[in-house]
Amino acid sequence: MSTQNQITERILQTLLREGRISNLDLAARVGLSPSACLRRVQELERSGVIAGYRARLNPDARGLGFAAYVAVGLSQHTKAAQEAFERAIAHAREVRECHNVTGAIEYLLRVEVADLAAYKHFHTEVLGTLPQVTSISSYVVMGSPKDERA
Repeated sequence: MSTQNQITERILQTLLREGRISNLDLAARVGLSPSACLRRVQELERSGVIAGYRARLNPDARGLGFAAYVAVGLSQHTKAAQEAFERAIAHAREVRECHNVTGAIEYLLRVEVADLAAYKHFHTEVLGTLPQVTSISSYVVMGSPKDERA
């Protein structure tokens, strides 16, 4: 890996951990002058490598201490069924992530709610009422020893 690429990678890794770091501190950490560092970050933003910045929320502090990954199978493998499912999920505030995946199921969701009772309500009253859904498998998160989501 070239020195340029190593510096870029250090910039990206630092910003992943500390998105609010000042340009001055970032430059010092990656070994660039502040102006060179700023130009590099701006180019990463312009080129789309850095798509944006966001706050990392603590689910426990928000009263959302129950998390589960939910594998969802659809009854039909059509574009219309997928679009209808995605429209419904877009309005479900319990769903923090929705991924269309390959394999035995069509979607993998990350759901965050207050507790098991709230999850049961989501499972029954939201997912369970969608006509496209044919299977639901829940995987309750017991802990997250590594979580690099922004």
